Amino acid sequence: MNFWLLKTEPHTFSWEDLKSRQSEPWDGVRNYQARNFMKEIKKGDLCFIYHSGDDKAIQGVAKCVKEYYPDPTTDDPAWVCMDIAFHMEINKKVTLKELKENPEMKGLLLLTHSRLSVMPVSEDIWNKILAL
Repeated sequence: MNFWLLKTEPHTFSWEDLKSRQSEPWDGVRNYQARNFMKEIKKGDLCFIYHSGDDKAIQGVAKCVKEYYPDPTTDDPAWVCMDIAFHMEINKKVTLKELKENPEMKGLLLLTHSRLSVMPVSEDIWNKILAL
């Protein structure tokens, strides 16, 4: 199993939206590096859901329930999406400020590639975030 972080604008699609649905396509990704990461995500992999915008915090954990397939929001075959579902709540939201101030988060792509909407998270950092 691998671990990931998916960024979303809460006014477009929020953690609360995901919790209220069985599963949801993770679509609309239009960055090649993020798309390439999405193609690596396998069914059963876990993903932090991170709200960008005003919230700037990890909200909870989703699970990939369907691996990548053509993104129906575009006619361009270069773009893909996948399906995710609610997996679990976390003890508390983990803010970007907390992540930046924690030296154990060195290596978290969110801190160096903040524009990516899909990125891997090492198992070590994943576990440290869950422990916060």
